[in-house]
Amino acid sequence: MASQRLGLAEESDPNPGESELAVNPFDGLPFSSRYYELLEQRRALPIWAARFIFLEQLESSPSGVVLVSGEPGSGKSTQIPQWCAEFALARGFQEGQVTVTQPHPLAALSLAMRVADEMDITLGHEVGYSIPQEDCTGPDTLLRFCWDRLLLQEVASTRGTGAWGVLVLDEAQERSVASDLLQGLLRNARLGNLPGDSRVVVVTDPALEPKLQAFWGHPPTVHVPRGPGVCPTPVYRDTVPTDRVEAACQAVLELCTKEAPGDVLVYLPSEEEILLCCESLSREVEPLALRGPPPRVLPLHPGHGPAVQAAYEDMDLGARRIVVTHWLADFSFSLPSIRHVIDSGLELRSVSERDEGMWGLKIEVAHSDLSWPWLWGARRQVYNPQIRAESQVLRPISKCQAEARRLRARGVPPGSCLCLYPKSFLELEAPPLPAPRICEENLSPLVLLLKRRQIAEPGECHFLDRPAPEALMQALEDLDYLAALDDDGNLSDLGVILSEFPLPPELAKALLASCEFDCVDEMLTLAAMLTAAPGFTHPPLSAEESALRRALEHMDGDHSSLIQVYEAFIQSGADEAWCQARGLNWAALCHAQKLRGELLELMQRIELPLSQPAFGSEQNRRDLQKALVSGYFLKVARDTDGTGNYLLLTHKHVAQLSPYCCYRSRRSPARPPPWVLYHNFSISKDNCLSIVSEIQPQMLVELAPPYFLSNLPPSESRDLLNQLREEMADSSIESESPPTQEFGDACVLQ
Repeated sequence: MASQRLGLAEESDPNPGESELAVNPFDGLPFSSRYYELLEQRRALPIWAARFIFLEQLESSPSGVVLVSGEPGSGKSTQIPQWCAEFALARGFQEGQVTVTQPHPLAALSLAMRVADEMDITLGHEVGYSIPQEDCTGPDTLLRFCWDRLLLQEVASTRGTGAWGVLVLDEAQERSVASDLLQGLLRNARLGNLPGDSRVVVVTDPALEPKLQAFWGHPPTVHVPRGPGVCPTPVYRDTVPTDRVEAACQAVLELCTKEAPGDVLVYLPSEEEILLCCESLSREVEPLALRGPPPRVLPLHPGHGPAVQAAYEDMDLGARRIVVTHWLADFSFSLPSIRHVIDSGLELRSVSERDEGMWGLKIEVAHSDLSWPWLWGARRQVYNPQIRAESQVLRPISKCQAEARRLRARGVPPGSCLCLYPKSFLELEAPPLPAPRICEENLSPLVLLLKRRQIAEPGECHFLDRPAPEALMQALEDLDYLAALDDDGNLSDLGVILSEFPLPPELAKALLASCEFDCVDEMLTLAAMLTAAPGFTHPPLSAEESALRRALEHMDGDHSSLIQVYEAFIQSGADEAWCQARGLNWAALCHAQKLRGELLELMQRIELPLSQPAFGSEQNRRDLQKALVSGYFLKVARDTDGTGNYLLLTHKHVAQLSPYCCYRSRRSPARPPPWVLYHNFSISKDNCLSIVSEIQPQMLVELAPPYFLSNLPPSESRDLLNQLREEMADSSIESESPPTQEFGDACVLQ
């Protein structure tokens, strides 16, 4: 068996003092002393007891599928990939590398760094990672950590199963769209026998194990034993606090005053609350008379970027660490030094990470009346397909998440777990498991992917939880309107090109339309900015900052303002100080710059026509509007009464412009624009249209499919558009009428 063929240092256990005699089989170099230090820590992990059982099951599984079930913090995410690399090494990597998927890009980055350290090899060589706008791999990479959405895109583009010998689907219990769909595609392929002798390892929390067992046909399952230490008994509050941030801060300060040993992990629903909590704690812990160095307050969320690694650094300096996070750390980012957990019991599901920008949605939170746009990568959406809208939902976490949070405080002696809610709140309102994301997101990109994989009907694909039929039908209808499907319901030539872009279908369609309207340079910038969503990091702090922000606004609307912001950012030399003076998210703008380069490279690779920059000219203004309408005609609204009450064309919801819309911030607007194209509609206390630009209805009639206008629900807006269509048709007929005799000969085509 593979476990018997391996001759690695883990088995031979040489004396660290003789490390020069032992050679790392992955790079042929002697092991360092740090390797043995980390090896002792690895052996203390609960999962180490299951090492040989796992390797045996991986070797002998009849279906090639192995399920690994264990609690958070047991070492699954760091050790399973290394053992799979050992397995593949024993087979000479004949079937390809080991690929490990993660539901969060930051988790893939963090794990790659940790595993490379434990394996005593160089990051970017034998061990690498692939996350958005960063591919740290090379020709020698044997073990790759990858964001699951990137792997899904690779699988769709190659129409194959990928060049991997072992695929590890980690954190399956998080139920990301990509993870669920990868499992569905692999199960279909497994039924038809995957080429070669590849292996699939699915790693999950015990709560999802029964469902995965049934889905995969009861494959061999490795159960990770529970680790040492005692779990604390949760302490519940009698009532839910009206101010979660203040309650969490007070609980942290009490722990610091008591000088209870161990680090603290605080769970709050949103990034805004995380930032406010960190600011408050940083102020309040400083004057405390504590022994030793002052506590370090560290945020842990996607918007913080690679800086989240600070939570793992300087662990031996003696300073208590207070890590403030949200759902990101439910299952990922295990911190062994944590002894105290403070749990709000809530999560905020909000607008899509790809669908919010600088002039964003107004977020109402219980503790504050501030309205901030969200930072890029920070949000999770709940999509309503019937009205094509994202909803903002503050809701209880699942029982599975609550248990995972409690387990973070396990130790000897046990730590503490304070729940900022009554016990009945969890028992009566919390679902057993996290909601499957595939049942809460816009399915148009998913259906486009399934069509690219030549699956005739999305309903035929295997899902852990099948999306609602109306959601699939709405996605098919939207793709049909975008001309991504042919008359038989298969992917059209245009649809094939749309599926190549890592963008929502409507944005990809607008980018392709820019080739026709000669505004590719501007649409590339806009596509990158809409995806990276470089929001303001705080409300204006002074009149000077407000004036600097207003100078970035463009008369044509928010879309052109985003282009103007990017151009000014580039002209500043991508200067971070320039961004700070205007309250702009420098990291997100850098992200947009990288993404724009990737989109440009993709367009060149598939040989699409490009155009020269012409931003600001009258012709370019019209061309840019035409490109946007070509992709976003489904997202048009009309001001019905001249006061800013916009009726959406595709349904009869009324919405207002976002407070961050440039039309709202102008000092003396004559009146709101009568017709607007919007990037996002979100249902909240005040239904908001965000990232808005004025359009002419004639342009909508000209560029939208005729059957789309015919299928609109009855409204005055539809009647106006149909009347306009008839007038434009009559005008076209008149212009094509036989010319007068004087010019007759000149109009004859030879």
